[in-house]
Amino acid sequence: MHHLNYHHLYYFFLVAREGSIAKAAKLLHVTPQTVSGQISTFETQLGYSLFDRINKRLHLNTKGKVTYQYASEIFHKGNQLAEILNNSDEVNTKEFVIGITNGIPKVLFYDFVHSTMRQFSNVKYVIKEDSFDGLLKELAINTIDFIVADRSIAPGTQVNANGHFLGESSLSFFAKEPLSSEECFPECLNNMPLLIQGNTSGIRNVLTSWLETEQLYPKIVAEFDDTALLKLFGSENFGVFCAPSAISSHVEEQYGVHCIGNASTLNERYYAITGRSRADYTISESIIEAARRILMPHKTL
Repeated sequence: MHHLNYHHLYYFFLVAREGSIAKAAKLLHVTPQTVSGQISTFETQLGYSLFDRINKRLHLNTKGKVTYQYASEIFHKGNQLAEILNNSDEVNTKEFVIGITNGIPKVLFYDFVHSTMRQFSNVKYVIKEDSFDGLLKELAINTIDFIVADRSIAPGTQVNANGHFLGESSLSFFAKEPLSSEECFPECLNNMPLLIQGNTSGIRNVLTSWLETEQLYPKIVAEFDDTALLKLFGSENFGVFCAPSAISSHVEEQYGVHCIGNASTLNERYYAITGRSRADYTISESIIEAARRILMPHKTL
């Protein structure tokens, strides 16, 4: 295949999006036989099928799913171009997509990006939250420009991307009630109910290793992928929880809890991951600098 037939690609895109040839045909104002023929021609030109045909229903196969992801991006950009050309004021002519992994505290993410969003106010920002692997897949097909994560890309990863270390924060522990005069941190964690981050969080393994090293044995009562939900349960006295010391004052004020101790040897690291193909690096660089000022305030950038 030397050239991609975008007419055929559009027929495929509508069938995949609508879930049936009949629905796509109705949108295109053609017969289902015409759509079916276009799809067959497209598959023949590609040299492989895009759908598995099971019980007279079409199901995207592996290649079909990849093709649909790219087609979605292509036609989304086409619609954006049409809007830009029709917009004489040229407002919001750019779109910058930021991914955030589940374990990143929302208030910390806000601190990282809000100044950049105000500085580049002519840009439309799209914020997506997903697992690290899910966001990395989107970065690989250029549907995301920038990722904020609690881990970096592993060496040898076949993704056309750059990793940037933003800094780190020690972790503090919070409880609904302050410690009594007889209690000492971190020994007080023994037998305490503990709310812990889920396996999708980069801090999970670090926290459990720290507890083992310190020979501390709290009672883990719940696990959360969503850190905001974890804090909410902590504010209702379901258990002790930890959060980055960088947002300690916010956590205390927002959730009505008390910081009962800081684990200076327990740190969460933060990273930015940028694509190399379509990202506006001016915006990326601005977010990276803002994050480093927060996490490494005493270091000259």
